[in-house]
Amino acid sequence: MGNTDSKLNFRKAVIQLTTKTQPVEATDDAFWDQFWADSTTTVQDVFALVPAAEIRAVREESPSNLATLCYKAVEKLVQGAESGCPSEREKTVVLNCCRMLTRILPYIFEDQDWRGFFWSTVPGAGRAGLEEADDDDDDEGARPLAESLLLAIADLLFCPDFTVQSHKRNGPDSVEDMHSLDSCEYIWEAGVGFAQSPPLNYIHDLNRTELLRLLLTCFSEAMYLPPSSDNNNILNPWVTFFCSTENRHALPLFTSLLNVVCAYDPVGYGIPYNHLLFADYREALVEQALQILITTLEHEGGSAPHQAPSPSSLDEQESAGPDNLFVNYLSRIHREEDYDFVLKGLARLLSNPLTQTYLPNSTKKIQFHQEMLVLFWKLCDFNKKFLYFVLKSSDVLDILVPILFYLNDARADQSRVGLMHIGVFILLLLSGERNFGVRLNKPYSLSVTMDIPVFTGTHADLLIIVFHKIVTSGHQRLQPLFDCLLTIVVNVSPYLKSLSMVAANKLLHLLEAFSTQWYLFSASQNHHLVFFLLEAFNNIIQYQFDGNCNLVYAIIRKRSVFHQLANLPTDTASIHRALQKKKKTPDTISRTSSQETVSMEGSRPAIPAEPGTLNASLVAMPGSLLTQTPNTSPAHDDHDPSGPSILSFPAYYLHMKASTYSTIDKLTEKSQVSEDGTMVALPRMDSPKTREVEPSASAGASDTESNSGRDNEDVFYTEAEMERRRLSSASSVSYWNPTPEWVLSWKSKLPLQTIMRLLQVLVPQVEKICIDKGLTDESEILKFLQHGTLVGLLPVPHPILIRKYQANAGTAMWFRTYMWGIVYLRNVDPPIWYDTDVRLFEIQRM
Repeated sequence: MGNTDSKLNFRKAVIQLTTKTQPVEATDDAFWDQFWADSTTTVQDVFALVPAAEIRAVREESPSNLATLCYKAVEKLVQGAESGCPSEREKTVVLNCCRMLTRILPYIFEDQDWRGFFWSTVPGAGRAGLEEADDDDDDEGARPLAESLLLAIADLLFCPDFTVQSHKRNGPDSVEDMHSLDSCEYIWEAGVGFAQSPPLNYIHDLNRTELLRLLLTCFSEAMYLPPSSDNNNILNPWVTFFCSTENRHALPLFTSLLNVVCAYDPVGYGIPYNHLLFADYREALVEQALQILITTLEHEGGSAPHQAPSPSSLDEQESAGPDNLFVNYLSRIHREEDYDFVLKGLARLLSNPLTQTYLPNSTKKIQFHQEMLVLFWKLCDFNKKFLYFVLKSSDVLDILVPILFYLNDARADQSRVGLMHIGVFILLLLSGERNFGVRLNKPYSLSVTMDIPVFTGTHADLLIIVFHKIVTSGHQRLQPLFDCLLTIVVNVSPYLKSLSMVAANKLLHLLEAFSTQWYLFSASQNHHLVFFLLEAFNNIIQYQFDGNCNLVYAIIRKRSVFHQLANLPTDTASIHRALQKKKKTPDTISRTSSQETVSMEGSRPAIPAEPGTLNASLVAMPGSLLTQTPNTSPAHDDHDPSGPSILSFPAYYLHMKASTYSTIDKLTEKSQVSEDGTMVALPRMDSPKTREVEPSASAGASDTESNSGRDNEDVFYTEAEMERRRLSSASSVSYWNPTPEWVLSWKSKLPLQTIMRLLQVLVPQVEKICIDKGLTDESEILKFLQHGTLVGLLPVPHPILIRKYQANAGTAMWFRTYMWGIVYLRNVDPPIWYDTDVRLFEIQRM
């Protein structure tokens, strides 16, 4: 009964605030204490009892009352941080203030006029806090409300007996001085830079989670800024200050967050169904800590709005490393034991959803794997030594297999296109290093449940088979990724010692599909995919011929595909006939003529997202991730004109407003492997595949200008223009006009010499053996090819060309938007940003 009365009193206080026409004085403690004095109010209660409409009403009709409410809540947090919250009442007040601010802040951010409120100074508040001054001195030294709030949260995250274990024994002098406290002694978990693991305390975990939720809400101002070329260079002021030298807890907090995430083991001792019997308070903390990490690890290169850097922070900035201390500390992790701890933690959590047990649903499955992938990306991006450590041993395969699992699992779900992008981006980054290709030769023996053909082979086979599944049975919106997938295959191809027959057939099937005439002629850049596959075949033949008899045999079987490419017609009539044939038979795809069965495994159509799921669309563009790919592919002939999408959430649709991608030439830089094994970066210049003059400006000529002055520019579109581009893309097949000159410009550069020479030498030999011995079993032919050699018969080996991922502003904006899209969708209890005017992406009800 008392609980009901307290909620009723809280609700009455909210109504009073919204109905008062006169400003309530800040000194009226009896009124303001109603909002945070109750010990039974939960965060869910606050969200239920403070409706969005009433927050907006106070903001518009009684702005001074809303300002005073924020000021008083921050004041209580500062007081709690100063005192160390020695009493239960003070702890209750701090938690309730956190909940109230978490509820209100999104409505502050959504109004442009209010957005700078927290960065204004409060009269009578000194830089040490919000204590009222006794004199009438001017407020030049006043600290903005946002800074006071962030510093108070940082202090409270290391408050003994509230969020960390006290080191003092119980007694009259047991309260520790918050000013002299060394928070490096109170790091939350053992791991990087800290050897002691404090005892678990679920109360501390709950309190940390509440504070981190408020901190994440503070950082979420980025959601309310529209994506534009200007905003791309503006740093988040909340993150900038929190990760600056002004925050004396920056190092222990960064270490605590990283260690809590990487030390988390959701399975524990492996007792079946333990997650159903016991509450896991650590999981919620890990998820919040992970989201704080990925949102604070911001790229440098911008200025913070609302404020100029404080003089003290300028004086104290470290000369070496980024100004963002979280990025600085991450980039300076260097001990191998720390790398090992982080990598094993990431691999354990990424592999958790793959865990198979005899008892159904007996093991806890985490849901924050997308955040884990973003963190892994940032680790590799900011700490190259960590990247090299990952690739130094076969441990990289513990990251690869989960990523391939997620890619295969999400390929046909249009609500998880963003997951597909981050997974492919990571593999592209890894594939730029030689060691990754070498590690792929390790035999694959895991029993991860994936709907792929059964095979016996290596991790390279697994990668190729999954990529084939993505192309042939993935969602229509994955077409911009085809270039990226094949770039990865090309990068690793010189190091693949032995492909299985299954993987070899998959590669040949992709070539067969992409080299059909209607597909080559239906868009300006489709031939790039054929170039990539031919380059991969050439790499394997020239550098790994001895162990790849399966691929050589598959090439011999499919030799007609290469002859058709060499004899590709270039006259206008043939081009027109190929395109007309496609229009008349929209369901004709090249795989139907394959020697594999027509209904080959992996050819089932992609399924749409289930009703009631949220499609978080990451890019509304015709194909601007890597290249402007066509609207029809060998695996998909029906065009879905709607934009791509990412995540899953009941009844809502997330739609990115910015086109942020580049062509594969802009996304990668080319490096040539020298004789001693080192890589030499090649100067950026037009490649044979990007030098041709496009016959139609509408075909996306700007996407092929790899040496233009626009390489580092990002074009962002208004909604009207984006809709026009989508419609333009949807109808591009009808007005794209391939000419004989255009076909000749790239046909003459097809790298067919090595393969044609191989066929010229081996086909007569294989045919002779079959006739002489009457062979019908391919195993004998494979044995012959296995012991054969082409030494001295092939053209001089070409240099190995590796396309390494190269960061640019477009991908930085994509990552920021994707990251905040995940954060938005994962925080549904309470729904922090629900029904607010988010502008970084659109939220649409399905």
